[in-house]
Amino acid sequence: MLLVTKAHHSSQVSLPRQPAPSLGLQCPGGRNPWTGVSQFLQTSQKIIQFASGKEPQPGETVIYVAGAFDLFHIGHVDFLEKVHRLAERPYIIAGLHFDQEVNHYKGKNYPIMNLHERTLSVLACRYVSEVVIGAPYAVTAELLSHFKVDLVCHGKTEIIPDRDGSDPYQEPKRRGIFRQIDSGSNLTTDLIVQRIITNRLEYEARNQKKEAKELAFLEAARRQAAQPLGERDGDF
Repeated sequence: MLLVTKAHHSSQVSLPRQPAPSLGLQCPGGRNPWTGVSQFLQTSQKIIQFASGKEPQPGETVIYVAGAFDLFHIGHVDFLEKVHRLAERPYIIAGLHFDQEVNHYKGKNYPIMNLHERTLSVLACRYVSEVVIGAPYAVTAELLSHFKVDLVCHGKTEIIPDRDGSDPYQEPKRRGIFRQIDSGSNLTTDLIVQRIITNRLEYEARNQKKEAKELAFLEAARRQAAQPLGERDGDF
């Protein structure tokens, strides 16, 4: 998030990379030596370890939520908990958008975490039963029918129009199965990033002041050492 680059999540970045020794492992040191960005390699086995592996059962209410779920935090958990309470037997499916799609509607250098990292983060939440990896931005009739969705939920954050200017939730709204849920938390990914950047700037400013004082002290000591012995402070 401190690189301020839009390309860190893209597989098209023309940076030299070292081959990983095997799938499911991290590159040496756990990070790319040129960008400092995690190069975690995903495998189906790794996803299975996080997933419940259960399909919707008769009588369960299938609830679909979609978003970036970047830097998975307590605001996301509060939202998913509220969604989970909407039904007696909920089965929550979280649709995660592709990195490029997130960058299109959020801009800046989002997402901070790539799709694989976001997938594991969401799957680790007890309220989520299944994740759609690379879900379409618009909640289409095909998607609703395929997953047999009973309810579609979205938080109180702004709903950004699709590329053609249409409402990505127009189909569930037309069917009367769309609900906006207030998580009760004001924490957002933007707020977390801003906190980190602010703390970093304060840390750098504090260190610059400390460095300036140390340099001034060293310069004073150097000048004193360069004076003739009888002219130094404290000499008689």
